[in-house]
Parts: sequence; C-alpha cells; structure tokens
Amino acid sequence: MATTAQLFEEPFDADEYIERLAWRTPGGGSKGGAEAFDPKRLLEEFENHIEELKQLDEKIQRRVEKLEHQCHREAKEFAHKVQDLQRSNQVAFQHFQELDEHISYVATKVCHLGDQLEGVNTPRQRAVEAQRLMTYFNEFLDGDLRSDVFNNPEKIKEAADIIQKLHLIAQELPFDRFADVKAKIASKYHDLERQLIQEFTAAQRRGEIGRMREVAAVLLHFKGYAHCVDVYIKQCQEAHVREKLDETRHSDVEQYLKNLYDLYTRTTALATKLTEFNLGSDKHTFLSKLIKSIFSSYLESYIDMEREYLRTRGAMILQRYYDSKNHQKRPIGTGSIQELKERIRQATNLPLGPIIDTHGETFLSPELVVNLLQETRHAFERCNRLSDPSDLPKNAFSIFLLLVDHLCVEHIDYALEIGLSAIPSSDAKNANLYFLDVVQQANSIFHLFDKQFNDQLMPLISSSPKLAECLHKKKEVIEQMEVKLDTGIDKTINCMVGQMKHILATEQKKTDFRPEDENNVMIQYTTACSKVCAYVSRQVEHVRKSMDGKNVDTVLMELGVRFHRLIHEHLQQYSYSSMGGMLAICDVAEYRRCAKDFRVPLVLQLFDTLHALCNLLVVAPDNLKQVCSGEQLTNLDRNLLHAFVQLRLDYRSARLGRHFS
Repeated sequence: MATTAQLFEEPFDADEYIERLAWRTPGGGSKGGAEAFDPKRLLEEFENHIEELKQLDEKIQRRVEKLEHQCHREAKEFAHKVQDLQRSNQVAFQHFQELDEHISYVATKVCHLGDQLEGVNTPRQRAVEAQRLMTYFNEFLDGDLRSDVFNNPEKIKEAADIIQKLHLIAQELPFDRFADVKAKIASKYHDLERQLIQEFTAAQRRGEIGRMREVAAVLLHFKGYAHCVDVYIKQCQEAHVREKLDETRHSDVEQYLKNLYDLYTRTTALATKLTEFNLGSDKHTFLSKLIKSIFSSYLESYIDMEREYLRTRGAMILQRYYDSKNHQKRPIGTGSIQELKERIRQATNLPLGPIIDTHGETFLSPELVVNLLQETRHAFERCNRLSDPSDLPKNAFSIFLLLVDHLCVEHIDYALEIGLSAIPSSDAKNANLYFLDVVQQANSIFHLFDKQFNDQLMPLISSSPKLAECLHKKKEVIEQMEVKLDTGIDKTINCMVGQMKHILATEQKKTDFRPEDENNVMIQYTTACSKVCAYVSRQVEHVRKSMDGKNVDTVLMELGVRFHRLIHEHLQQYSYSSMGGMLAICDVAEYRRCAKDFRVPLVLQLFDTLHALCNLLVVAPDNLKQVCSGEQLTNLDRNLLHAFVQLRLDYRSARLGRHFS
C-alpha cells in the first residue's frame, strides 16, 4: 500500500501511473532488460494492485463518512450557539434603548434647569458689571485712577477690556457735560492701545506666538487692530530681509547686492499687486512708506557698497587676466610728464623708452571685456532699481567712471601703450607688426563699450545735467585713444615702408636696369619688385582685417602715398639703358597692379603718373617733347621731368638736355 501511495504523487497522470507500475514489476518492462518480458507476472501484479486499490478505496470511503458525520454534528452545535448569542444581543439592545431614553430625559431636565439659572444669573452679572464700570468711571470723573488694574502692567489685558467698554459708554454721553471725562477715557484708550501694539511687536521679535495670540485677541475690539496687522506684516518682512541681507553684508558683498536687488524688486512687485485691492485712498503712499521703512538702512549705503564692489571686482578681473599671461603690469605715467612725452612722440615719431617684445600678444581680452561689461550691466540695473530718483543720474555716472577706469584706462589704454612700445623702429629688419591686431581688438571692444553706454547708461541720465558730463567724458576717452591709435598706425606704416626700403636695398641690383646683354632679358619684372609687391599685398590685407569703415581708406591712402614716394625716390637712384628702362616700366606696372588692391583712387593716380614718367626712360629723343606734353605729364614740374630724363644712359650722348632748355 505504501508503494501504491507513492504512485499517486501530484500531478497525477493515469498513463504515467500504469507505466511506472509496469516498470516496478520484475519482467514487466516493455523494452526488456535484465529479465525477459513476462506477461503473466505483469497480469498477476496488475490484479494484486487492483485489489490493493479497492481496499484503499474502501478505507478512504469509511474515513470520509466518519468526517462527514463529525462535520454535521459540529454544524448543529454551532447553530445553537449562534441562536443563543442573537437572543442575548436582542436583550442588550433593549436595555441600551431604555438607558438612552432615560439619559435624554435627564438631559432635558438639566437644560431646563440651566436656562432657569441663567435667567436669574445674567441680570445679576450685568448689574455687577455695570456697578464695576461705574466705579471705574467715577475714577476718571475724579481724575484719580486708584484701581490697581490701571497701574499694574501685568493686568493690561483686564484694563484693556474695561477701557474698551468705558470708551463705548463715553461715546453715548453728551459732550457739553462730560467733555473732560470723555477726553481722559479716550487718552487712556489710546495709551493702552499703544502699549498693546508695543507688547505685540516685542512678543513677535521674541518669537512668542502664544503671547502674540493673546494680545491680538485683546486688540481685536480696538480701532487699532488693523495697525496690529500692519506691524505683524512689517515685522515679518523686516525679519526676512534682515536674515537675507545681514548675513552677507560684510562676508559676501556680491551676494549681498544680488539679494538686496532681488528682495527690493519682489517687494515693489508685491506692492504693485496690492494696489489692486481696496486699501484706502492713500494706498500708494502707505505702501511706499512701508517699503522705505524696511529698506531705508540698506538703500542709504547701497551706492557706496556698489562702487566698492565694482572697484574691487574690476581690479580682480584685470589682475587675474594679467596673471594668466604671466605679465607684470608696467607703470604708465600720468599727468604733465606723460602728456609731454605723448606730444614729443607725435611730433618726432621717436620711441620714448625701450622697445618691448610682446611676442604677438595684444594684451586685450574679449573675455575680460565681457566680464567687466557684465558686472557693469548688473550694477546699472541695481542702480536703476535701488537709487532714489534724485540720486539716480549721479550714481549711474559714478558707475560709468569706474567702467572707464577699468576698461578704457587700465585695459585698452594700457594695451595701446604696450603696443606702441612694441612697435620696432622704421629701420628694423623682418619686423613683426602686431599693432594692427591691437587696433582691431581695441575697435571691437570700444564698440561694445559704446553699445552699453547707449543701451544702459543713457536711459538713466538722458534727462539730467549728468548727460553732458558723461558725453564729455566719453569724448575725452575717445580722443585719447584716437591719438594713440593714430600714433601707432603712423609708426606701423613707417615700419612697413622701412621694410619695403630694406627689401629694395638688398634685392635691387644696379645691373637690373643696365643689363650686360640687352638682347637677352627674359624676366617680366625684377626680384625686388616681386618681393615688395608680395609684402605690400600682405600688409593691405592686414589693414583691411584690422579696421572698418572710413578708417580703412584713410590708412590705406596714407600707406599708398608713402609707398609711391618710396618707389619714386628709389627709381631715381639708378641709370637706365634702353632695355633697363623697359624693365623699370614693367616694375612700375607691377607696382601699379599692386596699388589697385588699395582701392584708393589717389594712390592709383599717383602710380599712373609714375608709369607715365618711366616712359621718358625709353621714348625716342625726338618724341620727348610730345610725351612730356601728354595728358598725364603736362601738369608736372619741368624739373621733375628733366630729372627723370637725366637717368637715361644716353642723356649726354643724345644731348637730351636741350629739350628742357
């Protein structure tokens, strides 16, 4: 039976059950094995197993019947218990109903008795209260407040209740007979009201919410209760403002200024929203005074802290930049000595100090400029919001002066001074000219400076006398920069011309224009001409990238005029054979092609005239007069024409001088 029970393991499968039974039987396996298949033995095993199953079924059936009988018996017993509980519950419910009716009856009697007692006690209490008030009224009438309630600060709550009632009574009395006593009661009324508001304020500062609740409950019946609300709101704002500002006022000025601007802006915005409500006819004045009382101590010192912060912040930004360049700022002279040096430098174009090698560094930083302008923009915004309207132009002007000092003087002007000192002398060889890069960056920076001047400063000062001061200061700064820019550009052009002169001196040979074999000249123009034109083209492109507007044409015209003068003087140093003259014409033609890149009519005209002059080097002697009378040469000085003709090798042999006699 145990074996059979094992075969009934879950999940039960009849086919699986038969298969497992067959495998357990010796000789019953379908695939053979150690013993051959024995159907009789398997049949016998099946019959025995069926018998065992029948016995197991009978045993289980008897057990089931026994459990069913036991279940029926217990169900009947449980039903009897439930019936008994239901009967007990019904009895208890009836008792509760009776008790509830009895309680209701007693309560009705008690309420009735209370009403009767109240009907008797209320008139008595009123009479006692009236007598008590009459006693206190007599004290006011006599002018001698003897009662402890009016003299003991700890009984202010009781005194407030009495005076509030006496004040109402006094309103009903005729003025002619009780004017004096009414005035005394009113005086005490206002005095107690003031004391209560002071007590409320002190409790709020101490954080005693319970005491605040008590005092507010007493003030509720006074006319000054609304003032109590005002005090509460003001105190809340002052506590919040003080917490936000005092903790950073000395430790972090930047955060302090940001917090002050933010709190003041939010407070004024809130006041604007509050004006939409019915706060009385003078609500704007009231809200303005309230805001002023909260922020007055901070607004009075605002501009001083703003200036000090900008001064410190600007110096830090500048120093951080120069430290990043490993540069120690050189002291730049000021006053009359510096002005004298500047005048001498402009008049003589001589370096008044050692030439500095900046290695191509302009010492101008767009990032630094953006940081300074950003700080100044925030300062202008704070100034506009936090300054008194009468002080706004003056405060804005003081911020502008700090920007001028940091950006224009300490950065741009310093970079121009360094750039001027770094410009090599005009006879330097292979000089690197970085001053034009300084010019380009200085112009870009000043455009940003000018934009901030127009966008943010002008609206703050446009209707005040400070406008003239600002415009004068800006003009002064521009003029100082332009003087140094003009000086630097002039020195740079001199260096360019010096470099051209050096190229011509080293590359131009006397034999270029007096070739040994007149019939075997294969070049289109000389090497010197080629190198000079290449150098000039690079410098023209450099000028165009470094400047804008009319400045480009002005500088290129000056460079072009000096370029022409150099070539003109250079050509007069040589003697020309017939083929050499042709080569000189080719050189000048190349110079003229280079001059077209200037896009300046005057420069092109000068080279056209020079090209016409060079024709005098090759024209037949009999045609000299005709050529000199041509359109391009007819207005030139005869001495100049004669000087060019004298450069011909055949001048004496062909007796060309007679054409100018």
